[in-house]
Amino acid sequence: MAHTTHKASPARRAAGVARTGVRLLMGLALAGAGVSHLTVAREEFQAQVPEFVPLPVDVTVVASGVAEIAIGAALVAAPKRVRPLVGLVTAAFFIAIFPGNVAQWIHGRDGFGLDTDAARFGRLFFQPVLVAGALWSTGAWKTLRQRMRARKR
Repeated sequence: MAHTTHKASPARRAAGVARTGVRLLMGLALAGAGVSHLTVAREEFQAQVPEFVPLPVDVTVVASGVAEIAIGAALVAAPKRVRPLVGLVTAAFFIAIFPGNVAQWIHGRDGFGLDTDAARFGRLFFQPVLVAGALWSTGAWKTLRQRMRARKR
């Protein structure tokens, strides 16, 4: 039997390029943010740590910075077969840090140019975009949908 090469449609190729771009951009941004947790923006990140976190503020900032570097590296370098898992981890991370964004808004803490209640509040709506971007760009959404369909059969 002859092997035929299946060419993706231009729209499918463009979507793949967009997913790759979002994944790489998100990975580089997370790794950069992680480095800044450990260096130049340490105090800014400390302003986001909610009071209910049981660890010292600086330990929380350092730990989240290390996590961001690791997640960012995984988004950039993980093999295709594990990208959906990386996407789930990334989405979970964005969900886990959301209370810090809420705390920054509730307590009126300045940081990262967010120096008004409106700016801090507006930022909250960006977090679901990050979660969706992590799931979409890594194929995690597609994998989850496929598994849910398989369970229904």
